[in-house]
Amino acid sequence: MGMKLGFIGLGIMGRPMALNLLKAKDDPTSELLVSDLNKDAVNALVQAGAREASYSEIGRECSIIITMVPNGHIVQEILFGKDGVASTVKAGSLVCDMSSVTPVESKFCYDKLKAQGVGFIDAPVSGGEPGAVNASLAIMCGGDQADFDRMMPFFKILGNSALLIGPSGSGSTAKLANQMIVNNTIAVVSEAFVFAAKAGADPAKVYQAIRGGLAGSAVLDAKIPMIIERNFKPGGPIRINHKDIKNCVESAHAIDVPIPYTAQLYEILQTLKIHGHMNDDHGGIVQYFEKLADVEVKGVKA
Repeated sequence: MGMKLGFIGLGIMGRPMALNLLKAKDDPTSELLVSDLNKDAVNALVQAGAREASYSEIGRECSIIITMVPNGHIVQEILFGKDGVASTVKAGSLVCDMSSVTPVESKFCYDKLKAQGVGFIDAPVSGGEPGAVNASLAIMCGGDQADFDRMMPFFKILGNSALLIGPSGSGSTAKLANQMIVNNTIAVVSEAFVFAAKAGADPAKVYQAIRGGLAGSAVLDAKIPMIIERNFKPGGPIRINHKDIKNCVESAHAIDVPIPYTAQLYEILQTLKIHGHMNDDHGGIVQYFEKLADVEVKGVKA
């Protein structure tokens, strides 16, 4: 008889990830049990061959459970709330949280589940919606080697790379470092292209001129074409990055690490929140700088 896998959280990232797990399933007796507050997302997975289940049913029936939700508070509610996963989960099971949370939140889940004989891996991802859809995510993990090894077949379905960085919380630490770099890079790229646009240069040609040099980056290649097309449909919405950058600031302050650029970035994201941009792609950070300079970075019509 095949195993049962649980997947909780079918949002922008979770839905395509769960679909990839379904597509890769070669054992007809194995089952994917799914749960989400959005019934349309659940129905889409059910039509693809999954089965809807409650948190407690997933805890009772599944030996491996993946969570992919917006924040650490929701993770803890799913696991330890009334009729949560932990109320029924069996010793020897494994929970893998692929959400972006703080290292402290990951360690809390690890310790609490460990006391029940249940493994826990923090395994946040980088790659946004395109990476989730194309199964090309970078997966950064914290936890025990044996649990990481047990998750590896699933990580291979979901992403291009998975690395165990260290003990519980290490994956979440790596994700926060990743978010500092990605979002600060988007901000400085935005500032530079707003300058170029206001100076009268064609942003598309500036991009072509600099992308092969030292200023080139994966962020530049992913975001500048979208910005020039004024396409802010979210792959990684500002609201999620706003939460992650807040976690960066709070986690850094807790261990006495000054992060002046990231603190300034948080205020930029706060401004975008006030102006109603929380559901834009994080390439939409450019709109903050555009407002300051009263100019738009967009394609020049021939």
